[in-house]
Amino acid sequence: FQWRHYGAKYIDCKTDYTGQGIDQLAQLIHLIKTDPDSRRLVLCAWNVSQIPEMALPPCHVLCQFNVSPSKELSCLMYQRSCDLGLGVPFNIASYSLLTYMIAHVCNLTPGDFIHTMGDAHVYLNHVQPLLEQIQREPQSFPTLKIVNKRDSIDDFHVDDFKLENYLPERPIKMQMAV
Repeated sequence: FQWRHYGAKYIDCKTDYTGQGIDQLAQLIHLIKTDPDSRRLVLCAWNVSQIPEMALPPCHVLCQFNVSPSKELSCLMYQRSCDLGLGVPFNIASYSLLTYMIAHVCNLTPGDFIHTMGDAHVYLNHVQPLLEQIQREPQSFPTLKIVNKRDSIDDFHVDDFKLENYLPERPIKMQMAV
């Protein structure tokens, strides 16, 4: 919500927020295209004035992008609260995907994803599943390809993405801690 409507009054998930608040994502993409050397390529989900109204304050708080001289887009994300069993793997995948998508619409090459963690923790009911996971032989990383040209971040569809050489293991179940 904060990425696309920062500062707008949140009512519920069915409300149309078009034109309300600040669209940080659109501003970020515009700035990458017009001033790729800027040190202000930031998305922030931490809105102090709205934290009391949130179901849960954002765990992944802020990310900063950087365009290298070789036209690679990298993302550094700070996460204040890091559930190593369930949250962190999803956050790594989602911010990496976001970096690929932004790089694509800005005609850049995806670079690195750098993850900085504040309070990294393992919940007690995740200990055994994680012990099982670390016994597995690591696989080679898959490759993400964007197969259709998109000019806007809003134009992507699920069929625009292809994951190559993904060799999944059988799932390990973990319960979400609340």
